[in-house]
Amino acid sequence: MTPTKSTDKSEAIDSGSVAGEAAGKAPVPLYMRLERKEARLRADQYSKLTEHARRLSRAKAEGGDRITENTLIRVAIDLLLDRADLLAGSDEAELRNSVSL
Repeated sequence: MTPTKSTDKSEAIDSGSVAGEAAGKAPVPLYMRLERKEARLRADQYSKLTEHARRLSRAKAEGGDRITENTLIRVAIDLLLDRADLLAGSDEAELRNSVSL
C-alpha cells in the first residue's frame, strides 16, 4: 500500500483507517499511512527520544496509539513547521537559536 500524501497532517493520519473501516476492511496501521524519511540523529538526541517515549508510554491510559521515538519526531516537526516563519540562519546552531531553542 502506498502511504497517503496530504498537506493536512490530520487528514493524512485519519484517511487510511476511515476508508478501510467504511469498506469493511481492517483499518490501515498509522505507520503504513506515513511517508518514510531517514534522519541522522546525535546519540544524545536518540537516547533522550527513547527515554521520553518510554516515559510517555508508561504514563498513558490504556488503548490509543503507541508512543514511539517516531511519534515524538513527528510532533517536533509539526512544532518546527508551526514556527517556520521564524527560521533564519546559516547553520544548525543559528537555526535552533532563531526558534528560541
